[in-house]
Amino acid sequence: MVGRFTGKVVIVTGSSNGIGRATAVLFAEEGAKVMITGRNEEALATTRKEMENVGAKVEDIVAVQGDLIDEHVQKKLIDATIEAFGKIDILVNNAGGTAPSNTSASGFDQTMETYDYVMNLNTKVVLALTKRALPHLIASKGEIVMVSSIAALPLAIPRFPYYGMSKAALDQLTKALAAQYILQGVRVNSVNPGIISTTIMQKQGLSEEVSRKAEAAIASNTALVPAGRVGTAHDVAQAIAFLSDRRCSSFIVGHSLIVDGGSSMMCPLFAVNMAEALN
Repeated sequence: MVGRFTGKVVIVTGSSNGIGRATAVLFAEEGAKVMITGRNEEALATTRKEMENVGAKVEDIVAVQGDLIDEHVQKKLIDATIEAFGKIDILVNNAGGTAPSNTSASGFDQTMETYDYVMNLNTKVVLALTKRALPHLIASKGEIVMVSSIAALPLAIPRFPYYGMSKAALDQLTKALAAQYILQGVRVNSVNPGIISTTIMQKQGLSEEVSRKAEAAIASNTALVPAGRVGTAHDVAQAIAFLSDRRCSSFIVGHSLIVDGGSSMMCPLFAVNMAEALN
């Protein structure tokens, strides 16, 4: 298979579903050798199958199951990649989340334990894994793409404040790493998705049916999403691939690429039809 990433070695964290899975499949389709990782063995097997379905060779896919909060899993991921493929060209830091699955609290009713969990998962783990990968990325003059969120923007996220705080920290990490390592040949950028059709709503406790209804309601309101639809994991994967392809984006450094169908450009105050509101 010959594609734009033929010969490249890519790590995609959180690749057992959603954006991570779509990204792993896209890189595989474009000829890369891909290391996938996640906590759910069965879900990782599904990702592997989808990668094979688009033409990836069995030997070009390696999986490490585990929780990246565990430092031993972080080390295993990097070591296994080097053992299997000999180098790292692209690191996609996708793994993250809003809150532990065993809590239904929101806002600042969430505990400090939840704060520690979210900040650890979305920021500290990313930093730790990146530091482990950096010597290899410097050697290959590689790429790092963080998967952040429009929750990182200067907007209030009252339902999940810790998530917004962690993603804002991730954007700052992106810029700091980019500034320090660009002269060593490593580019660092982020993608900041808006509402994307993945399983994240279900992980917050909503049923699949309610999640789909919520997505449909959002998509039907162009004051929320001017593009008139909820984004897909493939939309974000394409943006990640763009930032990973130096032929297309070589002069983009330390940038946060918003992928939200226009949501973040809207001002809710002016989205209201005042004529209708006054009738």
